[in-house]
Amino acid sequence: MENNNNLENKVVETEENMDPLLKSSKEVHPLSDDEQEDDEEVLDLSKVEEEETILSHWPLLTALLILLVMLTLEFGFKFQPAFPLNLIIYAIAFLLAGYNVLGMAFRKAKHFDFFNEFFLMSVATIGAFSIGSYSEGVAVMVFYSIGEWFQDAAVNKAKKSIKALLDIRPDQVTVLRNGNPEVIDPKKIVLDELIQVKSGEKVALDGILDSDSATFNTAALTGESKPDTKRKGEQVLAGMINLDKVSQVQVKSLFKDSKLSKILEMVQDATARKSQTQLFISRFAKIYTPIVFALALIVCFAPCLFVETYDFHQWFYRALVFLVISCPCALVVSIPLGYFGGIGLASRNGILFKGSNFLDVMTKINTVIMDKTGTLTKGVFKVQEVITQDFDQNELIRLASAIEANSTHPIAKAVVEYAGDKAAGLKAENVEEISGHGLKGTIEGKVIFAGNAKLLKKFNIAYPSDVDALVDTIVVIAVNDKYAGYITIADEIKEDAKQAIQQMHDLKIQTVMLSGDKQAVVDKVAKALGIDQAFGDLLPEGKVEKVQGFKDAGNRIAFVGDGVNDAPVVALADAGIAMGGLGSDATIETADIVIQNDQPSKITTAIKIGKITSQIVWQNITIAMVVKVIVLILGAGGIANLWEAVIADVGVALLAILNAVRIQKMKL
Repeated sequence: MENNNNLENKVVETEENMDPLLKSSKEVHPLSDDEQEDDEEVLDLSKVEEEETILSHWPLLTALLILLVMLTLEFGFKFQPAFPLNLIIYAIAFLLAGYNVLGMAFRKAKHFDFFNEFFLMSVATIGAFSIGSYSEGVAVMVFYSIGEWFQDAAVNKAKKSIKALLDIRPDQVTVLRNGNPEVIDPKKIVLDELIQVKSGEKVALDGILDSDSATFNTAALTGESKPDTKRKGEQVLAGMINLDKVSQVQVKSLFKDSKLSKILEMVQDATARKSQTQLFISRFAKIYTPIVFALALIVCFAPCLFVETYDFHQWFYRALVFLVISCPCALVVSIPLGYFGGIGLASRNGILFKGSNFLDVMTKINTVIMDKTGTLTKGVFKVQEVITQDFDQNELIRLASAIEANSTHPIAKAVVEYAGDKAAGLKAENVEEISGHGLKGTIEGKVIFAGNAKLLKKFNIAYPSDVDALVDTIVVIAVNDKYAGYITIADEIKEDAKQAIQQMHDLKIQTVMLSGDKQAVVDKVAKALGIDQAFGDLLPEGKVEKVQGFKDAGNRIAFVGDGVNDAPVVALADAGIAMGGLGSDATIETADIVIQNDQPSKITTAIKIGKITSQIVWQNITIAMVVKVIVLILGAGGIANLWEAVIADVGVALLAILNAVRIQKMKL
């Protein structure tokens, strides 16, 4: 059985055995000096241990059985084997239960590292044997090892929860070369090659759909179970599962550059970057353990100076109780386990924290500053309304679509998409593009003008004055030199944007929107969503100034953005959040937290996960310290014995671990 007592043996990972993909994450997001100093709890995501069975723990189970039989004989039948038979039986049980602990204590002692839980438990149990408390010495080692067994299971569960992300990387792909399908390693695919994805198969690389349409399960990337239907030319990402017929995807990113690979880098890095609480506990344990040894020596020898009836055996026993209960394993394991659980819970909800330190940061946020386009809005132009004047609305849409079909401008595409097949068979002739104004052409003998208000002014076509006061982008339509109406086009607000703002207000968080769009457009969106403050007409440096201003005012800020120009403010904020679906690579790279499905409502989900994690971590710290202090005092006073000490130690460890594991089961 592998040593199951030390988290560092379970989760430490050397540069040599790291997956090259994961290895690169430390170069992308280097650890701070503090994190490097205590870098013992990095989850080894490139390897997952085989499932351990009950039989694989036979030495410990045998030791437990021997202990139970001996205790039954002693207390149930008032029979105990004579010395040295009882010593031999208990010694066998002791070695079966504790050979890993003793071995680790010896290896550390060779490097003059005496202040650790292995050495502490070894001294306490061997000391119990030395004074004839065989059953208690075995019990301490058996129950300590059982506690560590449960800790092992909890840590492995956390590892596997996060490691499951790695399983969505296909290890082979079908590529079409010279018209023939060929199954190869996805790392050997080059750009623009066509890969074939069968129904139920995972997409291996990022690309664009070459088939007419296909439906994908995107839950592994976004946390959303709702299938997503893609059309020809739309982006498809590695990790998506094809739910439809056989589809073809044109590769646009190499294996190492796919969004999925970047996600895995972020998750690996997240387990390496520790919170301040974790760093504090790591340092606390290093100081706490030698102090405990010193206090145990004082408990053992100091009373001889002022107790007339000093009995070395009695005070030595009390010192052993002191050592057993002082073991810091409940803190050392359960706290990082809590943070691993928080990272895993976030991942399942489509949120990637690049470090457990950012879970803590999110608990302190009181101001969320957001970009508009791509963050609160979809970043895609949509027709909002069609207004006509003495003209049939459907006819206006048909004519506008037919002439706009001759342009590649995003606004023109929005009009054509809105019209659908209403303009089928209708064709514009003699189309003339007037730069900065719009289009002019002939449809069924009618002269059609489609563009901005300046187009109508240019041709002296009268139109209502209130058209100039409109905030949204508009396409003004005139037919045969007569104004017919206009179509308003705007960036569509995301479905959950208003809900997201309301959730933030419920958490007493101030909301701010920054945008490069004109102030009138920004004000309209802010009013629709209920945002507290909104600033428009901002260049990238203007956004930086605004964020810095809020920071200077003492606010703890999270900035949410998606564009390249958002990278500077994402880096400046206390917590930088990137929209990972449509967001630029630069912003995702700079961000501390990535929202994979681009939903603004995930901002409050991230805050809630941070708060839940923090609450459970501090519950564990409080429970562990209170119980230990009480039993330490009782042990030093001779009230608590070794049995009570080990039960208290193992009990509080298991309680803390079960509390930490709760995070992984929570639903938000």
